[in-house]
Formats: sequence, structure tokens, C-alpha cells
Amino acid sequence: MSATTYWVYIVACRDGTYYTGVATDVARRLLEHNGTRGKPNKGARYTASRRPVSLVYAAPFPNRSDALKEEIRIKQMTRSQKLQLISKTAVEQHDPS
Repeated sequence: MSATTYWVYIVACRDGTYYTGVATDVARRLLEHNGTRGKPNKGARYTASRRPVSLVYAAPFPNRSDALKEEIRIKQMTRSQKLQLISKTAVEQHDPS
């Protein structure tokens, strides 16, 4: 049984677009997307020309299968649906109740 947590994340790109991915270490992956880990080509090809990127959403999943299903679901969303997801999560994270 694995104790690894998989994260589905969304980054906002410099050009205003969004990129969705899966990682076990979101902080490391963000550095890779921005080319700041000494390996400039380690991030996704999509984000390479859209740097810098910033993290706007991250959700944990207990296994890779569930995380990949959520990644696909998010990638099929419209831009407005993604914005709703991002803003809903931001509100939940800052809501003290």
C-alpha cells in the first residue's frame, strides 16, 4: 500500500492560459515548469514558452488513478468552468468556518 499523495494542479501561464497536470511534489513541479531547477526542459512543453507560471489550484488524491481521472475531467472543462473551480477552492481555503 502506497502512502504517496498525488496532486492535480493548475498553473496560470503568462499568456493567461491554464495548464493542468499531476505530480507527487507540486513545489518541485512548479520549479520545473518555470525552468528553475537547473534543467530548463524538464517542465511541460506547453508551459516552456509561457513562463513564468504560477500555481492557482491543487487538490490531493490518494492514488494515481484517481488523480489522472480528475486531470482529464479538468482538461475537458471550459475556461469559465476552470475559473469557477479555482475561485471556489480559493474561497474554501480562506474560509475560517
